[in-house]
Amino acid sequence: MTRAKSLPTGTSPKLNLARLRTYPLQTRHSKVKMADFGSPWQRAGSFQAFLKTLPDILAGKTFRAVVAAIVNARRRGKPVILGMGAHPTKVGLNPIVVDLMRKGVITAVAMNGAVIIHDFEIAYLGQTSEEVEAEIDSGRFGMAEDTGRILNEAIVQGWQQGLGIGEAVGRYLLKYPRQFPHRGRSLLAAGAQLGLPVTVHVAIGTDIIHMHPQANGEAIGGGSLLDFRKLAAVVSKMEGGVYINLGSAVMMPEVFLKTVTLGRNLGRALKQITTVNMDFLPHYRPMTNVVKRPTQKGGKGYALTGHHELMVPLLAAAVLEALGR
Repeated sequence: MTRAKSLPTGTSPKLNLARLRTYPLQTRHSKVKMADFGSPWQRAGSFQAFLKTLPDILAGKTFRAVVAAIVNARRRGKPVILGMGAHPTKVGLNPIVVDLMRKGVITAVAMNGAVIIHDFEIAYLGQTSEEVEAEIDSGRFGMAEDTGRILNEAIVQGWQQGLGIGEAVGRYLLKYPRQFPHRGRSLLAAGAQLGLPVTVHVAIGTDIIHMHPQANGEAIGGGSLLDFRKLAAVVSKMEGGVYINLGSAVMMPEVFLKTVTLGRNLGRALKQITTVNMDFLPHYRPMTNVVKRPTQKGGKGYALTGHHELMVPLLAAAVLEALGR
């Protein structure tokens, strides 16, 4: 057996690059082109002009696609459904969403149970959102008497009248205008006033009003089931329309997926739908159950990541200007 020769000290193997194959740059596909670049803003321009200054790359391209999908849907009389969690209300977006409802852009709203609490408190007192860390140790968290008593009363009264939670609370807010001086900022009141479907989807035990003695499981569960079926009926007719998931990481993505499969099971193809997830962090369920799964047989799914308090006003302005409303 021969022994391998050792390399001299201070040397190392080297590649012979003389035969390296290269190609002209102009023959290569490039993902970024000057034609897609942004451009500086010019004073006194329209909002549409501002949108054109955005780079046609990544989020800039997605944002314009989402605007176009919403605008095209409404021009053709197709629904635009907003599913949402509580954070958009807590960062002051109710007036913008109500305006989109009133101007015929948003045709239905679906929300988790936390939204009705903040929506109610805004309509009732003009303020909401307690400091959980400051209250949890003392047992005061979620124990505001007015919120627990009045909301549960509205839900029970509505259930006795055969109403889902969304319509029940919306009607209650309109019925007592002196009690709710800020109802003009309420999504629930706007839905009841405009006759738009506003549905509430609850998991019992997740919302502070469930801790109060007035909570009625039959009314909460039954009202939420009515709202689920109402939303399913709306989703079943959204061929060519748009569903936006705004700030709900679990509840609304799960509910939406079930409404899609229910509609398809009953014969609605739902092949050409557009879904959008808007949140400040990407989460598994919205990306899977809103963006990907419902559109895998057709349509488009988009994700717009950014702060609600910035993204929603931008989207609303772009859509309203394009529609001339």
